[in-house]
Amino acid sequence: MELNQNQEKLKEYRKRAKELVAQMTLEEKVGQTLYQAPAIPRLGIKAYNWWNEALHGVARAGTATVFPQAIGMAATFDEDLLEQVGDAVSTEARAKFNMQQKADDTDIYKGLTFWAPNVNIFRDPRWGRGHETFGEDPYLTSRLGVRYVMGLQGHDEDYLKAAACAKHFAVHSGPESVRHEFNAEVSEQDLRETYLPAFKACVQEGKVEAVMGAYNRTNGAPCCGNSYLLQDILRKEWGFEGHVTSDCWAIKDFHEGHLVTSTPVESVSMAMNNGCDLNCGNLFHFLTQAVENGMVDEKRLDEAVENLFMARMKLGVLDKKEENPFDKIPYTVVDSEEMRKLNREVARRSVVLLKNENHILPLDKKKLHTIGVIGPNADSRKALVGNYEGTSSRYITVLEGIEDYVGENVRVLYSEGCHLYRDRTSNLAMEHDRDSEVRAVCEASDVVIAVVGLDATLEGEEGDTGNEYGSGDKPNLNLPGLQPDIIRIAKESGKPVIVVLLAGSAMALSWEDEHVDAILDGFYPGAQGGAAIAEILFGGANPEGKLPITFYQTTEELPEFTDYAMKGRTYRYMENEALYPFGYGLSYTTYAYGNLECVKPFDAQDGITLQVTVTNTGDREGTETLQVYVKAKREGTPNPQLKYVKKITLKPGESVTEEIHLSPEAFMLYDEKGNFTLEKGAYDIFVGGCQPDARSAALTGNAPQKLTVTY
Repeated sequence: MELNQNQEKLKEYRKRAKELVAQMTLEEKVGQTLYQAPAIPRLGIKAYNWWNEALHGVARAGTATVFPQAIGMAATFDEDLLEQVGDAVSTEARAKFNMQQKADDTDIYKGLTFWAPNVNIFRDPRWGRGHETFGEDPYLTSRLGVRYVMGLQGHDEDYLKAAACAKHFAVHSGPESVRHEFNAEVSEQDLRETYLPAFKACVQEGKVEAVMGAYNRTNGAPCCGNSYLLQDILRKEWGFEGHVTSDCWAIKDFHEGHLVTSTPVESVSMAMNNGCDLNCGNLFHFLTQAVENGMVDEKRLDEAVENLFMARMKLGVLDKKEENPFDKIPYTVVDSEEMRKLNREVARRSVVLLKNENHILPLDKKKLHTIGVIGPNADSRKALVGNYEGTSSRYITVLEGIEDYVGENVRVLYSEGCHLYRDRTSNLAMEHDRDSEVRAVCEASDVVIAVVGLDATLEGEEGDTGNEYGSGDKPNLNLPGLQPDIIRIAKESGKPVIVVLLAGSAMALSWEDEHVDAILDGFYPGAQGGAAIAEILFGGANPEGKLPITFYQTTEELPEFTDYAMKGRTYRYMENEALYPFGYGLSYTTYAYGNLECVKPFDAQDGITLQVTVTNTGDREGTETLQVYVKAKREGTPNPQLKYVKKITLKPGESVTEEIHLSPEAFMLYDEKGNFTLEKGAYDIFVGGCQPDARSAALTGNAPQKLTVTY
């Protein structure tokens, strides 16, 4: 549906929705506000289940392409690619929906309303659901979120291809264990500067169809019944015209966890009256009683149901078959060769090279006889996919990827090394039961690849995890269990050691950074991930990923997990030096920036236009991530903030001159009252392949170009 969609079509949908709702009884209307909306045969309305997931592929509904987890896709810093992935996901979604409808299958996870993307800000690396997000930066999250929404929803003039949902609105990023009673207290400045921009962009630019409220309270009011968030900001200030859904069973938290209401009737009244249209859960059954008791005006209920039927009309699911172009998408597009190719490309482009001592990577398989592969994630399918995942017809683990890539001419020795987080791999064994095997593998190998990290049983959503950790949150940033021990054993062997990290969040890798030869971060790289990582390891592809999160030195330097103030958090406000900074990532080639100049002077209405020359100074083709950061040169302002990104592919020796336009908004900041203002004064603009901090310069050997402008 075009962003400037035909207003006449929307008026037609609204008229149809009003006419439909006017024919319903109170009980029928109430039934439609539940995620399992029942059929109303007398009106020709089929049953519809609103609950579906597509965080990184169609999830929980059988076979589908499992792309890298969202945090991995964020590492591409490529908004065009994110829209391409969103489009692929919605293509498979329509294909599966067409198949399911043919069989009258209206079960959960079989609709076209997808509760993705998650555009919360990954403000604390301990948060278990951070890997569902696009990282810690509001600008990057906004750009990627908008384009993923566009990919899912499509650009048809009359119909949405699928309906996206920006979640969890708002100020939500743990702790998971207390989310049902937790009150996130946040200043208006942090709210506007950090927690809301991505939602605003998804609403106003992406025209996202749905917004999901969060479990927690924000400044005292539950998010799914928060009039300031859902009415004042979302509807009135931003002009949102879609529908609002609760998170699942969040409304019962009003009286059971938050204790702001006393009964289910009061809770549903609070949610409905403050702008929540759809209940993921079953509590909205009480709306019948709420309306009859005068606690909810039936006109407000009518409005909610109209919003919901508008969504179904935009999707074309109430129209006759073949009236929209998406009804023709065949099931055979699902998990096709074309999808696998795209999946592998995304996985390749999401890998971040964190260390490459003496250019040990890429490995030359012609010079190797034996490769040792150790670690609990080396042959783990779980470590490929993260959470909210679909089912792939084939998974390629890192071990399998390496074996496939080197073929029969190189021997690959493997040891699990240790359990992911316990002190033994078998309950009946003694501690460190694989140490001797690890030593043997390392001794017999020319190079050792240690594949370590986490998986979604350790970091994930409360209720989804099955471990002794904190409801899916991490207790600290350390590699769990005996993983550090097996890396040390590998190092003691005297052989070159390469660490491949598969995890959805930042880990404390100070020892590894000091002692091992190379470190790759693969995040959760999707079903094709092992093949993509092997290509990077052996030079079949050049790493181009950049960190969408900060890697801290220690857990101890972090503010309290429950403190939602941004002071000391993320690259924008931290004062300590990072281990690996946001925006950092190495390549097998090198890039140089020069000739930064102002083409069009700064103007309060139009912003500024710059140009810079980027040159590939290495000996192989690569894709650089041009990053622009802006710093207001006055007290009390954030560190330089990302305000522009451009992907540039260059052959060896090739140069290109890029024009960069920064809008006035790139220089504006929110004050303590939440006013967005452009202050008089000087601003530093940094242009390069990383952020302008000392650690990035030390790691890359380059500092960004700098230009100062005055307004």
